[in-house]
Amino acid sequence: MLQEKHIILGVTASIAAYKIASLASMLKKQKADITVIMTPNATNFINPITFETLTGNKCLVDTFDRNFQYNVEHVALAKLADVFMVAPASADVIAKAAHGMADDMLTTTLLACECPKIFAPAMNTHMYNNPIVKDNMKTLSGYGIEVIEPATGYLACGDTGEGKMPEPEVLMEYIIKALTSKDLKGKKLLVTAGPTMEKIDPVRYISNHSTGKMGYAIARAAMLRGAEVTLVSGKTDIVPPMGVNMIDIVSAADMAEAVKANADTQDIIIKAAAVADYRPKHTADEKLKKKDDEMSIELERTEDILAYLGAHKKDHQFLCGFSMETENMIENSRNKLEKKNLDMIVANNLKQSGAGFGTDTNIVTVLTKNDTVQFPIMSKDEVANKLLDYIIKGVSV
Repeated sequence: MLQEKHIILGVTASIAAYKIASLASMLKKQKADITVIMTPNATNFINPITFETLTGNKCLVDTFDRNFQYNVEHVALAKLADVFMVAPASADVIAKAAHGMADDMLTTTLLACECPKIFAPAMNTHMYNNPIVKDNMKTLSGYGIEVIEPATGYLACGDTGEGKMPEPEVLMEYIIKALTSKDLKGKKLLVTAGPTMEKIDPVRYISNHSTGKMGYAIARAAMLRGAEVTLVSGKTDIVPPMGVNMIDIVSAADMAEAVKANADTQDIIIKAAAVADYRPKHTADEKLKKKDDEMSIELERTEDILAYLGAHKKDHQFLCGFSMETENMIENSRNKLEKKNLDMIVANNLKQSGAGFGTDTNIVTVLTKNDTVQFPIMSKDEVANKLLDYIIKGVSV
């Protein structure tokens, strides 16, 4: 994704400048080519040598530095750039950029760039909420520049509120998003993920080993590729991907309700959650006490959400299910594909090493009405993109 991409990081005068050293290091590990441009005042917060050591490239500050390799530095550098991120972005540089001012190396290069541009504001909360600053950020957005919403918390000045620059991991996601082809732009995609939990009493429940990794990987990949994503998820330990409409659920009934409420407007629905097939027929209001003899719990079927979606599928919709098996994987999965009126089903075998719950990899076989395609072991992020590639073939984009 980032290999050989040229990324410009513009660093302005903010205490948050130190975080960009971590971002530069992360980008370098992904084999990106990084140039850091600093405003003169930013050098009071972090030394340019830090960035030169991390990136292997000269850190630029002076517009008229004649020791740089390009004859017309800002123009040549602007032509090379695949994405330009200003982080931290001070109120001063936001104002300059919003009104086309170019009085230093950073703003001059920014004005000459035609690549995607991203600003990550970082400043005192009162400055951030000043109507003038707000208007300047709206102006940037109006010109197609992405302005990242800052985090909220304790600020270096001692105030608490909006104005914190997001962590480097978040900034990295915005860069990846800017560099990702938007072949799903204009499409609405719903994905379910994680386990459901069926209550026995106030203490106990029936669930499964799903961690949600596959569903979350699909949601992230679809978001990066421009889709409007709704993620319906059971309880997991995963931080939701940025920019998705998150719906948290607990039980199979909760998931059914959430999916039904959103299904009609979706172009693509991917059911990757591990939904309980059964739940206790009666739920105890108080904790069930241990007995000397055996205890039995009467179970009843939960609603088959995938079957409901297949029966109510709209003409424009693409419906994809998942099938986790331990035997007769292809036969069982193809039966499910046909019985539930699916366009595609993704099958894997829980007993196969590298597939199934809790792993960072997966080994899947994709079945449609006419094809059966087996993929080799891949990371779940890679699997997610392969599935979306396959789905796009069956969807009008």
